[in-house]
Amino acid sequence: MSSTALFLALAAIVTASYFGGRSRALAVAGGRLARLKALPVYHGAYVALATAIPGLLFLAAALMVEPWIVSRVLDASLPEHVRQMASGSRALWMTDVYRYLAGDGAATAAAPEVVSYGEQLRALQRTLTVAIAVGSLALGAAGAVVAGRRIAVDFAARGRVEAVIRAVMGVAATVAVLTTIGIVLSLVFETLRFFDRVPVGEFLFGLRWSPQTALRADQVGASGAFGAVPLFAGTLLVTAIAMCVAVPLGLLSAVYTSEYAGSRARAAVKPVLEVLAGVPTVVYGFFAALTVAPAIRELGTQLGLDVASESALAAGGVMGIMIIPFISSLSDDVMNAVPQSLRDGAYALGATKSETIRQIVLPAALPGIAGAVLLAISRAIGETMIVVMAAGLAANLTLNPFAAVTTVTVQIVTLLVGDQEFDSAKTLAAFALGLVLFFVTLCLNVAALVIVRRYREQYE
Repeated sequence: MSSTALFLALAAIVTASYFGGRSRALAVAGGRLARLKALPVYHGAYVALATAIPGLLFLAAALMVEPWIVSRVLDASLPEHVRQMASGSRALWMTDVYRYLAGDGAATAAAPEVVSYGEQLRALQRTLTVAIAVGSLALGAAGAVVAGRRIAVDFAARGRVEAVIRAVMGVAATVAVLTTIGIVLSLVFETLRFFDRVPVGEFLFGLRWSPQTALRADQVGASGAFGAVPLFAGTLLVTAIAMCVAVPLGLLSAVYTSEYAGSRARAAVKPVLEVLAGVPTVVYGFFAALTVAPAIRELGTQLGLDVASESALAAGGVMGIMIIPFISSLSDDVMNAVPQSLRDGAYALGATKSETIRQIVLPAALPGIAGAVLLAISRAIGETMIVVMAAGLAANLTLNPFAAVTTVTVQIVTLLVGDQEFDSAKTLAAFALGLVLFFVTLCLNVAALVIVRRYREQYE
């Protein structure tokens, strides 16, 4: 039985348990809902949860243990000459086995022991699959029977169901927190390894970025420069250009759709703006590289300016267009949430519509607008594809928007590709850059919380 068929079978049992639990609750109450301590829907949900949880837990545990069982059982049946092979040769031999299981019989026709071992592996996998399916479905059915017998007129099914839901939400929150902690710890440990090779001061305050460490001691480029200031400057420059485009356009669009546009115009304009968020970034990158960057260069040439073929202005401008929906949509929702009574009070005092917007609506919606802007900044800082295609890879320390620059995210991608050893300073530099990005994002979140708390007190 395949995994899909097993999930479908378990889902069918859970569904049947739900309807069976409802029917049993109605039967116990004699058709009178007032006699039940909980609605039939909660009794059905209780039986369904009692069916799903044991089956899914057994299935998850079995799928995690299955590879270990297969490895332990089949290691004992490896041919003697395979056991004596080096680890690399044994891995190649196992690759032939898996190719045989995948149906590539021609590749293993000359190795009968591979065919024999592959058939043993296939038989073991089938046996384990059947055992997992039987165990999961049996536990689910047993849970349904036990839960069904507990249904009674005075059974508090709602409390049980809500307790399970709270537990599930708590587990989900715990997983999210542990994942964040794991990410941070992995960044910290690898960054400490990087700082064992490169001084912290050189990385944070160095003005030259050239991480060209060599694979051999006698190779050209054995010493590199890991000053990340040009990367930080390029990131801030591109982000600043993007926000200069996105904030005015996004905020003015939000004011129009929230305060001036009619219902028909709003229904047409807002979805069109939000479509910009669904365009793949590679499309924006092509647009920036093939259309915007040449146009900026041609215009700069006509004005006597020295404009690079790949410039921060092209990347930042197109990035600003991309993040307009982050500001316009969120700001529009926040301004619509401002109580109408505030507007009516301003109108009663003789304020015009524009004065009401400037002095009442925007200050009241400022926490949400600040959150939208900070979210857009985070999106701009983390963008990679547009910068690669439109701004280049040159780590230039400049504030000239017409020059080619690079960003932290682009360099992270560049450092983690190629033939460089994973524990080299060049590769570990990517984790140091990632930790810096994490710290910047954390600061942005803290700033957003401060702004929200400061201004929310004035309107609540």
